[in-house]
Amino acid sequence: MITVLEARPAHLPLTRACRVLGINRSTVYAWRQRRHEPPTKAPTSRRHCPQPRALSAEERAQILEIAHSEPYRDQPVYEIYHDLLQQGIYLGSLSTWYRQLREAKESGDRRPQRAPQHHAVPRITARAANEAWTWDISKLPTRRRGVYLNLYVVLDLYSRFIVAWMVSHKENAALAQQLFQEAVDRYGIPHGALTLHQDRGSPMIARSYLDLMGELGVTCSHSRPRVSNDNPFSESQFKTSKYQPDYPGRFESIVHARQWYSAYVDWYNLQHHHSGLAGFTPEQVFTGRYREIAEVRQRALDDSFEVHPERFIRGRPKVAMPPASVSINPVQPDDDGPAPLQRGELPDTIGGKQHRDEIDINF
Repeated sequence: MITVLEARPAHLPLTRACRVLGINRSTVYAWRQRRHEPPTKAPTSRRHCPQPRALSAEERAQILEIAHSEPYRDQPVYEIYHDLLQQGIYLGSLSTWYRQLREAKESGDRRPQRAPQHHAVPRITARAANEAWTWDISKLPTRRRGVYLNLYVVLDLYSRFIVAWMVSHKENAALAQQLFQEAVDRYGIPHGALTLHQDRGSPMIARSYLDLMGELGVTCSHSRPRVSNDNPFSESQFKTSKYQPDYPGRFESIVHARQWYSAYVDWYNLQHHHSGLAGFTPEQVFTGRYREIAEVRQRALDDSFEVHPERFIRGRPKVAMPPASVSINPVQPDDDGPAPLQRGELPDTIGGKQHRDEIDINF
């Protein structure tokens, strides 16, 4: 190509010839320069040029030999460098030490590292009451600075009905075991019929607690670490309680906390028109009474429609009903995430204290 350009007529400019041939003019200049350069050219980059201040091969070998010696083989570079300097020995800067060990692939962490953890996405669906429960523990501040009470709340996933709760001074697995033993007995949960979702707090992953759940036939599901929205229904209930107009903010005593929360649970279960339940109360959905109440609501809407049909621009109104199923992390049509937890699957972590406490379990 360069030969054709050089042989062009004298009256033909280089720019027009490059345009006809479809090449860039600067490319031609680069070809010309390379053609007239000498065949061998000394390297000009710092990577290929020998550095006059670089350590010699003997000095680099001495650094590695000292790093491998008995006194320093298990010490970090920082310790080796300053210990030698304290003895009046200087073989190179601290960065030079790190660079030599890095080139020898000896600068990494030699301690055994835990492999990356992969946790399944919890996916739970409830289509009736007492199919799935979700629970959590929330801190209640007291008048004494730094002193908190522990509020345990167990929620029915389908109806949002609070099936059990208690306030305690402590947070441990023994209290959780007593709470669920009494809750399962009270509601007559058949063996293998209940799924229980929780996060990964120490009471929820304690081996004694998980053993009891296995004996009761309860399938345990756990939130992923540091994923706050894996247990949204319990978190939402705690927000509802702490945003009440009469919430004390700080409690005088554990008796005060139990009295206030007892009144709150009565309101929440029996009077609270839940937005996630189409305006029905948790108790109405939990017991199935919402069907009778829906008929009363429908008759009221029908009567109003007969009197003023022009006010209903979309036609005859229909009462909204609670969802037929409630899910945690429902599977989307394009979701290719991990499979849901299987019945009987338990986490590997063991923890939790084994202390008893004077408690008052409520239902």
